[in-house]
Amino acid sequence: MSSTSLAGRRAVVTGGGAGIGAACARALAAEGAHVVVADRDEAAATAVANEVNGEAWVVDLDNTRALDGLALEADVLVNNAGIQVVRPIEEFDPEDFRRIQRLMIEAPFLLVRAALPHMYARGWGRVVNLSSVHGLIASPFKVAYVTAKHALEGLSKVTALEGAAHGVTSNCVNPAYVRTALVEKQIADQARVHGISEAEVVEKVLLTEQSVKRLVEPEEVASLVVWLTGPHAGMATGGSYTLDGGWHAR
Repeated sequence: MSSTSLAGRRAVVTGGGAGIGAACARALAAEGAHVVVADRDEAAATAVANEVNGEAWVVDLDNTRALDGLALEADVLVNNAGIQVVRPIEEFDPEDFRRIQRLMIEAPFLLVRAALPHMYARGWGRVVNLSSVHGLIASPFKVAYVTAKHALEGLSKVTALEGAAHGVTSNCVNPAYVRTALVEKQIADQARVHGISEAEVVEKVLLTEQSVKRLVEPEEVASLVVWLTGPHAGMATGGSYTLDGGWHAR
């Protein structure tokens, strides 16, 4: 892919201040896109935006009411922002469940809704939703996250069907555990709910289903995101693309 494949395109990446989002911002900018780094952390968003010669959008996606009337000039939308809470269902705080649905499914819906008129007017658009292996299967103790990621898969497919006639594609990227702060934080939570050490969590929980026994790197996820936004991916829509180290081959 040439370094100008996204020249003249405007890309919005949520959760772009760190982890997968920051890797996506860098990769999209390297392909010529003007990147809007959306994050609630102003310092993080600004730092990445300055690095990629883009712009920062400081936004709290948990405040979904504020997004109801949004109009978003985005040729590429990467819905990446997310959080994780690990608890058994009977101990799961209802407000944590609601917050995860707002942030990880309601906000992506509202951002897609806000971006589609611009994409339709230009006859071109790319929506990439950072789902997870847990958008396709379930694991215990992650009821809110698994629910939200399964819903995101549905949102992505409907967007693909409606957008096809307008040159808009929509896909999910489904990595296994990625080397990010989100994963590092949940190791301690997993150790607590499973009653094992943190070292055992990595071996016996995070990597047990994978054939490739390592974490996914953010840059590996970003490379797939970039391909899905590029000139050779026009027929790639409505799909779920796994980066799971062979998890689904079992």
